[in-house]
Amino acid sequence: MKILRVGHSPDPDDAFMFYGIAKGKVRMPGFKVRHVIKDIQSLNMLALKKKLEVTAISAAVYPFAAKNYRILACGASVGRNYGPIIVTKAPRALKSLQGKRIAVPGLQTTAYMLLKIFLGDFKPVVMDFTKIIPAVQRGKVDAGLVIHEGQMTYASFGLHKVADLGKLWHKKYKLPIPLGLDVVRKDLGPKLCKETYRVLLESIECARANQSDSLKYAMKFGRGVDAVTAGKFVNMYVNEDTAEMGREGESALKILFREGARLGLCPKVTKLDIVR
Repeated sequence: MKILRVGHSPDPDDAFMFYGIAKGKVRMPGFKVRHVIKDIQSLNMLALKKKLEVTAISAAVYPFAAKNYRILACGASVGRNYGPIIVTKAPRALKSLQGKRIAVPGLQTTAYMLLKIFLGDFKPVVMDFTKIIPAVQRGKVDAGLVIHEGQMTYASFGLHKVADLGKLWHKKYKLPIPLGLDVVRKDLGPKLCKETYRVLLESIECARANQSDSLKYAMKFGRGVDAVTAGKFVNMYVNEDTAEMGREGESALKILFREGARLGLCPKVTKLDIVR
């Protein structure tokens, strides 16, 4: 059997989506799926090197990977009026952070691109996303750009929310924000790209139909968060938009890439290559 390397992050929402595949409930005939589980920044780098046949990536990385990968219409992590947040030790306005040191989870992440769009000038301090909240607590940075479960747990660490970038995006564009995408390598050919789409969609549908079991599986990737928090996080980012990004998702991607290119953060994307 041929090996199909599939990359996803060690996060509950990604694990939830791949439940059907991981548990053998959904199969791709003729292929053995090998899960490559790494943080999203590492997956971004692997995609840029064309190392994986199928992988999750930050939406902001797609313009760099577009020559080698196609977007799957399913599997996107989409926020509707919510997304990455900026946190500080004390309440303050977003504009007051211009020129300040802000911890970010990577310069290739969608969260970073959104912060550049809405704040503009600041000094990014790149660090592992799990270290951002402690860095803000200890005053090592002026603010932190928080993703994943930190979006829900920051207050328990005594921090204050300055802004929700997903809300700012929705207010300005009246659209959801695709934060992460699943992509498939072009050289697999049209037939196998479509088969990959089918398998991932069935895995997502399987997980949503078996909520209890799939959440238990996803909890293994929860970094110690309780079941309620993990469940809430999964349901935030595995939704109807995940099953099909639709026209709104496509419109949002076009705007994100347009703004990213305008700021010099990514190449221009002339056309979205989407498999469905």
